[in-house]
Amino acid sequence: MTPATPLRVILADDHPVVRGGVRALLEHAGGIHITAEAATAGELFAALARGDGDLVLTDFSMPGGDAADGLSMLGRLHAHWPELPVVVLTMAGNTAVLRAILDTGVLGLLNKSDALNELALAIHAAARGRRYLGGGIRAALETLGLPGDSTGKAVLSRRETEVLRLFASGLTVSQIARRLDRSV
Repeated sequence: MTPATPLRVILADDHPVVRGGVRALLEHAGGIHITAEAATAGELFAALARGDGDLVLTDFSMPGGDAADGLSMLGRLHAHWPELPVVVLTMAGNTAVLRAILDTGVLGLLNKSDALNELALAIHAAARGRRYLGGGIRAALETLGLPGDSTGKAVLSRRETEVLRLFASGLTVSQIARRLDRSV
């Protein structure tokens, strides 16, 4: 990619209004061209298989088959396209969820309530291989009270990770308890 060549971005979000707004914002910012849009994880993987983009900007959790769960989708992205920069937009505020998202290898993580100008900053940083955390994400990660090891990473058991994955996929606590044969 030369400086005159716009960064080709695949935009994935299941809400058409969000995709339209993000597209307008990014294309107005300059240096970015939305080459494909996806409303499901399946559509996102199809666009990637066609080679439609240099970077993925995705919602954390979208409908669409076996990879709709945000962590599974991000893990699959990283497994199949390990060099592809990924920026995630989310409404998640739970610190363990945010850390789990970062552990999948994404370079950019923004809360949907972060300032609009941060989106283009995150995309350009990720395209250069640099990590970018939005202001809301940085604030959430700086909060105290989450158990962690000396690296500051959350320490979750396999069962806790599974519960977190199911919760992030949209299941209620009661549904998770039934699925795992545990009490609420």
